[in-house]
Amino acid sequence: MTAAAFEHQSVMPEEVLRWLEPKPDGVYLDGTLGGAGHARLILEAAPGCRLVGLDRDPAALQKAAEVLTPFAGRVELQHATFDQAATVLRQLGIDCLDGMLLDLGVSSHQLDTPERGFSFRYDAPLDMRMNPQAGITAAEVINQAEEAELVRIFFEYGEERFSRKIARKIVAQRKETPIVRTGELAQLVRQVVPGGNRPGRIHPATRVFQALRIHVNEELEQVRNGVAAGIELLKPGGRLVVISFHSLEDRIVKQLFRDRAKGCICPPRLPICQCHRVPLVKRLTRKGVRAGAEEIEKNVRSRSAMLRAVERC
Repeated sequence: MTAAAFEHQSVMPEEVLRWLEPKPDGVYLDGTLGGAGHARLILEAAPGCRLVGLDRDPAALQKAAEVLTPFAGRVELQHATFDQAATVLRQLGIDCLDGMLLDLGVSSHQLDTPERGFSFRYDAPLDMRMNPQAGITAAEVINQAEEAELVRIFFEYGEERFSRKIARKIVAQRKETPIVRTGELAQLVRQVVPGGNRPGRIHPATRVFQALRIHVNEELEQVRNGVAAGIELLKPGGRLVVISFHSLEDRIVKQLFRDRAKGCICPPRLPICQCHRVPLVKRLTRKGVRAGAEEIEKNVRSRSAMLRAVERC
């Protein structure tokens, strides 16, 4: 099997530009560079602006370098995760940002490259690492984690109702032979989940694969740490735009934005504020923004996208 061509259709491009409001003299960070679709839009919309692009996937950085060749001199690409943004910017001599974008989750390229092991559509090594040069693989988790830990992963990150039954079957199966391929795991889950062979329903392994991917890549921890750090990196008036694709990510983003937008938290009975807390941000999209019907028709991935934005006070 050969790697898929790096094609990735950027989600909600018009909305990203609307809420990020890139300015010609601004400094922006794309923390999830991917195929550089959003980065290219930002650079085109604000001639003269500077952009720092981060990605943990070397394949994404290689493609982004090609796409952004016309903007040489205005772009700095770094192999890093977005929760490392503060360190990267400090090394580049950048103190603060006019804007930051995070397009969370797995990319179309990663899903469509069989040997990356993200999808049960292909029988391939069970890997799932966004950075294939570091970290544990999904196969190592499946074959080494305690049963209780597997239950936690599937239930917490995949909201899988049958997490206990699936974990029990995995532990029994791996005693006979290790589970090392996507097809093996997908078939095991299909056998365990009631009605798993029923045609026309969502594949029963969908939630298990999502949970493993989130665990292997520590995605929720990165969202929590990266969004909080991103707010601190903004200059007054700077904006942070985050696109998430499932409820676990969106819940973290929403709670962080809401918390950082709070002012005084003193009990109502106190006549004078004692906490001296002031809002760090202003929420620009209180209910979040969804993709329009026309975009969803052209790009089905945008159907689950939720965009939220804040502005630094």
